[in-house]
Amino acid sequence: MTGGDTVDERRTDLGQRFHTWMEVVVRCLPFGLSRLVPPSLLGFALINGCTFGIDLLLLTLFRSGLGWPVPVAFTVAYVIAFGLSFVLNRALNFRSHAPVGPQAGLYAVAVLVNYLAFILGVGSALTALGMQYQLSRIVAGACEAAFMYSVMRWVIFRDTEER
Repeated sequence: MTGGDTVDERRTDLGQRFHTWMEVVVRCLPFGLSRLVPPSLLGFALINGCTFGIDLLLLTLFRSGLGWPVPVAFTVAYVIAFGLSFVLNRALNFRSHAPVGPQAGLYAVAVLVNYLAFILGVGSALTALGMQYQLSRIVAGACEAAFMYSVMRWVIFRDTEER
């Protein structure tokens, strides 16, 4: 890169390197999984695994450290983590160049549905039934992962293709 590169050029380059790395890792998957797992799924798993870890750390800080009620702690940690997930998936994983406004709007709707169904619904219900709150968040996270990848790949970032 030269000193005159724009932010978009650097972002595209970084996104391309991330995608190339995901392709290399997918090719190494055993048991024929390399034919089934698209690089964007692996990228999503990596990015969202990291942001989920951030979500759990923030949840623990807000609930155990600050004593916030479970729904409030879930909500604040969730919003921060999903904001980061959107930025990273848009730039690195799906490498979208579509206008960000409509994508952010679709993402907000998906996050709201996801939040109501899985975070408050599943997460809070399991906590109310006696499951430890971090474990209930992990169970809810498994449900939300399938939903969010599908929505991001086929609705929000539909302008991109597996390359």
